[in-house]
Amino acid sequence: MISKCILVVDDESLIRWSLRTRLEAAGFRVIESATGASALSEVARQPEIGMVFLDLRLPDTDGLSVLRQLRQLNPACRTVVMTAYGSPEVRREARNLGVDRLIDKPFDYDDTVKIAGELLAQQPA
Repeated sequence: MISKCILVVDDESLIRWSLRTRLEAAGFRVIESATGASALSEVARQPEIGMVFLDLRLPDTDGLSVLRQLRQLNPACRTVVMTAYGSPEVRREARNLGVDRLIDKPFDYDDTVKIAGELLAQQPA
């Protein structure tokens, strides 16, 4: 069964709200987190989370650290890293950690719905 639960991790409340609004309108259940610690807590507590939209710059940690731990908690979880600061080194490390997509900020919110549908329809990695 494909999980339609998505976690949006970003310290900017407007980005979380905008993503949640569009994803919920498309039929997904969305949980929000503003920090890496709360995101990892949600993933540990709710194994039905099938996808994470993850900002690279968080107030308590960096997104790559969260991604490493996320892979340990839920290796099959689909991941999309969002960043306005994606150096080639950071992008390479994210790919090495198995990120499904990298998207640059600002991004088209409607495209995120398409990305979510495509990734969640695929078999787990």
